[in-house]
Amino acid sequence: MPTLIGFLLLGTYVFGVVKFLMGFRRTDFEGNQIGLALMWPVLFVMNGNYRRNFFKALKGS
Repeated sequence: MPTLIGFLLLGTYVFGVVKFLMGFRRTDFEGNQIGLALMWPVLFVMNGNYRRNFFKALKGS
């Protein structure tokens, strides 16, 4: 069971990185897209501006 949870968490993390990188052009950010993509779980929780831009990248709005 812990292995399944680990795979689900890893899958969610990778999904977030890939989707953010694919939609990065829709955000207000410039530069360091790899760093922003890799840090997405921490930034998503801690920063409202990042959260709004993350949803822009995912949804395309």
